[in-house]
Amino acid sequence: MAPHALESPKHLPRKDLRLLLMIMPPSSETPNALQAAWMAVMERVEGLHGAGELDAWFRGTVLRSRSSTLAVVEVPTALHGERVLARLALLKETLEVTEVKVRVSEMDLETALFGHNFANTAELPPLDVMPAPAAPTTPPTGPRAPDLLPIHPDYTFDRFVTGPCNRVAHAASMAVSERPATVFNPLFLHGAVGLGKTHLMHAIAHSIRLSQPTARILCLSCEQFTNHYVHAIRQGAFDSFRNFYRDADVLIVDDVQLLANKQRTQEEFFHTFNALYALQKQIVLSSDAPPAEIPSLQERLVSRFKWGLEVHIDKPCFETRVVILQQKAARLGIVLPDPVVQYLADRVQDSVRSLEGSLINLKAHAALDGQPISLRLAQRALQATASPQQREVRVSEILDAVVEHFGARIEDIRSKKRSQSIVLPRQVAMYISRKLTSLSLEEVGAHFGGRDHSTVIYAVQKISDRLRVDGDFARRLQEIERLARGGRPR
Repeated sequence: MAPHALESPKHLPRKDLRLLLMIMPPSSETPNALQAAWMAVMERVEGLHGAGELDAWFRGTVLRSRSSTLAVVEVPTALHGERVLARLALLKETLEVTEVKVRVSEMDLETALFGHNFANTAELPPLDVMPAPAAPTTPPTGPRAPDLLPIHPDYTFDRFVTGPCNRVAHAASMAVSERPATVFNPLFLHGAVGLGKTHLMHAIAHSIRLSQPTARILCLSCEQFTNHYVHAIRQGAFDSFRNFYRDADVLIVDDVQLLANKQRTQEEFFHTFNALYALQKQIVLSSDAPPAEIPSLQERLVSRFKWGLEVHIDKPCFETRVVILQQKAARLGIVLPDPVVQYLADRVQDSVRSLEGSLINLKAHAALDGQPISLRLAQRALQATASPQQREVRVSEILDAVVEHFGARIEDIRSKKRSQSIVLPRQVAMYISRKLTSLSLEEVGAHFGGRDHSTVIYAVQKISDRLRVDGDFARRLQEIERLARGGRPR
């Protein structure tokens, strides 16, 4: 096996399964040092490739050992291993090694290596589909099922901190878990990244599994549904594909905003939704925007997504952030003095995920420095990780950058003028405002002369379409974004 690759399962005999569970080479570093080193990798992944890449493929991975030349990373599945090793250059550079090996967690090794065919639902892992029907008597056919999202062991209702920002979403999720397909169907949760949507969805799965052990629960991302559908098209296995989803008792799909601009996938998702709804099966969906604000989403899907309950999750208030920090610190074994809690709660405001990241960062700094956690250490740790990309840019800063680049006037951009010399800068400003701020479509429109959300959607779509075909325009847009974040002109 190549030193920095994960061997393909089809070339690996079953008797050699344990060969992949390599004997861990002795590490020259402490667990705290390994954690700090891997945190540096994750920060670089997020900075260079975005939070989506980090959450999909690096959460749940662990740096198990590192010597002067070799780093060993443990991953939950073989697919995670492949995606992690796709960033091999980044790993080597950040970890300062010449070789990286990946090992699959022993607990789920056979599932990770050999997968499961969705036509043979008895082989699906119990954490993702619980329990499966009996295995069919005929050989399985069709494309391989997607690697479903593992139900996170910590994402339960008793570990979810409620506050004014999420109380309705929490109550609705509890109600759905107690009476599936009876009270709110579908349940549609929406809000910015890192506010607890995934936590609530997994908590629903946990609760239903406990109360209804025979229920078949599918938990996956919209990207996984799309990839599965494309694979079914290529193999001509529509019946198996449809049976896989329509036999579910509970369908939980994260990030449905990724259906945007995928007309054929939307068509299939529409029929899947209809079939499950007609059979009174529970559907839970999440998105970073409400249904009506997802660009190019078919009107009939928007309508169906609004049949049940649509709930917005807001950013946590100061008091809620304090409780979140205290709870997560207790689980991480961190003793936080009250001034440190107050400081972090005041400075880290954007998401629950950022709060957790600040704690991990603080713990790593304390371990590396050999010092107890103090307010001064917290200030230094937060300062070290701060960057222009981590703060939310104001619309006024975006307008200043757009005006500087295009030579337009702010009052013209906010006016009703429709000349091309004004329309393009206005659309660029709207696009960047949606990308770099957490403002809703309506809030963005309000900054541009009170325009409605449909105008903002149209502007975002126009700029997105041009970015795909015009490399020079994409570079110009990157320069404007850099200026908006406070960068100097090149």
